[in-house]
Amino acid sequence: MKSETIPVFPFSKFLFFLILLVLPMGSLFAQTILPKRLEFYQICAGDPHPEKPGEIFNEYQASFSITGFTSTETFEVELSDINGSFATATTKTTILPPLKNTPPDTDTDKTIVFAIPTNLVGSDTYRLRIKSSTGKTSQSFTYNGSGTNTYFPAYYKSYNGSFFINDKKPSVSFCSGGSVTLTVYNPTPTIAESSPANFPHLIYNWYKDDVLIAGQSKSSLVVNSPGVYYAKLNYGPCSSDNYSSQRVIVSSSSGSGGGSTISSSLGNPFCSGSENTTLTADAGNSYVWKKDGAVIVGATDQTYKTNSAGVYTCDIDFGGCNVTATIDLKTTATITANDKEVNEGETLLVAQGGDPLTVTAIATVSNPTYQWFHNNELIADATQNTLDITVAGNYKVNISGCTMSFIVKYSTVIDYNVPKISNIITPNNDGTNDTWIIPNVYNNTNTHVVILSSLGEIVFESDNYDNSNGWPQSNIEFKNFNPVYYYIITPNGGSAKKGSITLLK
Repeated sequence: MKSETIPVFPFSKFLFFLILLVLPMGSLFAQTILPKRLEFYQICAGDPHPEKPGEIFNEYQASFSITGFTSTETFEVELSDINGSFATATTKTTILPPLKNTPPDTDTDKTIVFAIPTNLVGSDTYRLRIKSSTGKTSQSFTYNGSGTNTYFPAYYKSYNGSFFINDKKPSVSFCSGGSVTLTVYNPTPTIAESSPANFPHLIYNWYKDDVLIAGQSKSSLVVNSPGVYYAKLNYGPCSSDNYSSQRVIVSSSSGSGGGSTISSSLGNPFCSGSENTTLTADAGNSYVWKKDGAVIVGATDQTYKTNSAGVYTCDIDFGGCNVTATIDLKTTATITANDKEVNEGETLLVAQGGDPLTVTAIATVSNPTYQWFHNNELIADATQNTLDITVAGNYKVNISGCTMSFIVKYSTVIDYNVPKISNIITPNNDGTNDTWIIPNVYNNTNTHVVILSSLGEIVFESDNYDNSNGWPQSNIEFKNFNPVYYYIITPNGGSAKKGSITLLK
């Protein structure tokens, strides 16, 4: 019998068959990720979305081809650090749903829609690449028109708009040889959109006299030389002149007072009849205002409002040196009555049926003109600087465009010698029954007078009640009811008199 040769299965083929059973098919081929050119050349996120009202634009697409990966492999767009290095990159992009123009994925071609972090520190040297879930990475993306360049600008504009520095003040001064710090104004840190200072990742460009100051990118700047300073948000090629602060004039002071000024918002001279003028001193650390050499109590701000002329000074502490700024504030016109200056809105008295009250307007402008009004009606032929008044009412005078007003009331003679204690008063400033009047027998130093509210609180107490300056000594406001007070009059050695006082409108 002829024997047959039985073929032997080679060990190499057996091993290959075993590998096919154990390893995924994709691992037998080289894994590659090939980025396609980006359709954008810079990332300027943070503006209002052009197609989705009320939303912020932050969506970009990156397309790439793959080979050798399984269908379960996932991918992400990896962002470098601000210098283009992936070795120290820590920020992550966010994958977004496909857009209308996003091509569908295939086994070999993919497109990822992504957003950059909203706290991204802006830079002109970012790079992008694709990274698989198993750690495989691609080369960096290039973009149309860049050749082989892989670096591009990326910025997220967290704050869009103008802003303020130096507490919104237009000027500041510092001591010669010292410095002052200009800082981005941040009045409401709890409201993010109120100031770019609420976004610490933002960077700035600072300018002096319209020249960029190199190396300064923080939200504050230390200044040691005079000039005009301002700041802009640095969004690289995404920047806009609208993202700028106001200009601040910085000056230096030696402490001698030179260069320090006080400005008047209504000019100098000003029309004291229109409104208060605001006096503003140079910006410093603290302020003490004076008028005609006397300290104005409570006037310790950079500004002071006034309606009267005079020599105003402000002692300014700049921190290490002090200066005194001065302004001789004048008015364009004044009015006087009985040789006394009349303040805006002041009340004057005229005797009914008696001698007229002569009011005089004094102008400091050349060739002044005069117009007098009574109860808003022009007084015919009253074109001189004086007016004789016999009728009560509301008066005003227009002096070359500057209008000042005053009130005239009829004077009355008050009889303080009343026969009994009054229990009704009408404090309406009409000159009649405005204060509580008591008989003269109690109007002396030997009588103790107490007035109490309806709640039993003492509102007035005296051992020397004066009818000519009686209670109430200030206005008492009441609207929907007539308040009732109670009095106790105790003469020295006599019995107490008690009763009520009703205030009527």
